Amino acid sequence: MRRRAFISLLGGAAAAWPLGARAQHSTVPVVGFVNAGSSDPPLAAAFRKGLNEAGYVEGQNVTVEYHWLEGQFDRLPALMADLVRRRIVVIATPAGNAAALAAKAATTTIPVVFGVGEDPVKLGLVASLARPGGNLTGINFFATELGAKRLALLHELVPKAVRIAVLVNPANIGSTESIRDIPEAARALGLQIQVLNASTSREIEAAFTTLVRDRTDALYIAGDVFLWRSEG
Repeated sequence: MRRRAFISLLGGAAAAWPLGARAQHSTVPVVGFVNAGSSDPPLAAAFRKGLNEAGYVEGQNVTVEYHWLEGQFDRLPALMADLVRRRIVVIATPAGNAAALAAKAATTTIPVVFGVGEDPVKLGLVASLARPGGNLTGINFFATELGAKRLALLHELVPKAVRIAVLVNPANIGSTESIRDIPEAARALGLQIQVLNASTSREIEAAFTTLVRDRTDALYIAGDVFLWRSEG
């Protein structure tokens, strides 16, 4: 449902492309797809399927540039600047606050369709939910609001687990924000929390070495596409 909602927004943005912008592309319009995680064939396939449902066929009437950042958030400013320089018609950031914020900082004219883990108004992406204004629109996954509830669900699934490790990507502000309510929720449930930071594959391996050494009972992975794909 989230992917479908995201694609519907992308289709709406495409329909609103100014005629002048379309005319600037001699062949077909180009969509810049930016994802902070590793290459995700199912996600790319779902993206193409959604485009097809909106009337756009990759390689025929639209071209999609896929950019998988492998957790390297420092690449975002230069990447967004390049997309803007080449006058991409739409920038799609389906998962992650950092990519959406980088896109907003890079352009005030190119349509940006985002998927973020918390309130886009609080993030400064849009003016309001009812009237976003500007050139950005998108959806909220409510990752921050659901953090404590996910921990409670983990507790229900594994009631004997007391020592819980929380894996978070410190390079992703959205990831760190998503666990903001975890410590308080853990205290209420009588759980012990150990936060482990990982923003590279090597650091993920080190985190799992720590999990084994400390005999952790369960693992909670904070919202971050790089961590999800790396552990998938």
